[in-house]
Amino acid sequence: MLPTFLKPYHTDLSNLIRLGRKSDGGYVIDKRVIRKTKVIITCGLDDEWSFEKQFQEYNNDCKILAFDHTVNNKFWADRFLKDFISLLLFRKIKLYQIFDVFKFLQYLTFFKGKNKHYLKKIVSIKTKQDNQITISEAIGDNKDIVLKVDIEGDEYKVLKEINKNFNKLNLVIIEFHNLKKNLKKIKDFIKKSKLRNIHINANNYGSVDNKGTPQVIEMTLINPKKFRIKKQKTTRNYPIKGLDYRNYKRGPEIQISFKN
Repeated sequence: MLPTFLKPYHTDLSNLIRLGRKSDGGYVIDKRVIRKTKVIITCGLDDEWSFEKQFQEYNNDCKILAFDHTVNNKFWADRFLKDFISLLLFRKIKLYQIFDVFKFLQYLTFFKGKNKHYLKKIVSIKTKQDNQITISEAIGDNKDIVLKVDIEGDEYKVLKEINKNFNKLNLVIIEFHNLKKNLKKIKDFIKKSKLRNIHINANNYGSVDNKGTPQVIEMTLINPKKFRIKKQKTTRNYPIKGLDYRNYKRGPEIQISFKN
């Protein structure tokens, strides 16, 4: 059970669309944002960019700027070796699994031209290491941005900077980890932010405590100065059928309820 401050504002279902995979890596956004977005800034990439790819299919003028210091040559070599062994042992026999062994080639194809991947770590305060960058530096002079943040617990360090760049943002997608431990930080962020939460999903890669509180949630927040939303909170139940899917297909679905 989640506190009421995490309850999204009401948005017409006709405005919502899922982009990306029907599993981990797909996200629900407001479709009005798509045509008015000039750049997606992705903080935390790993080997999953199905959201960015499908977004660009709807708006080819949009560019992708991704930041992840871990997705380097060693990352791809280790991934290929692991997948190739699985292929030899007939653990990857479906066609999509075989294609996935060669994901590095898809990476090279997608991240070229206007789409860039930088080997930079998103931080709140830079040290002397040259592989670091702040949210504000990643945003730069860009405007009309979709900001996607999945940095495995470090998201709490950059919340102030997200709010600082409110005027440049169309929409923010953010994953919050270790929820129970960090509820106060999220509450403070939402209270101080001009962004409005329009969707929430429980990531079932994370656990659920004995009170039914998921430990990892995904939130979509929109800029209400650019896109009109209703002032009342939703009465909708989550997950939403046809939009929300289990991040881990073999795991149980997590139902979200809110405290009264």
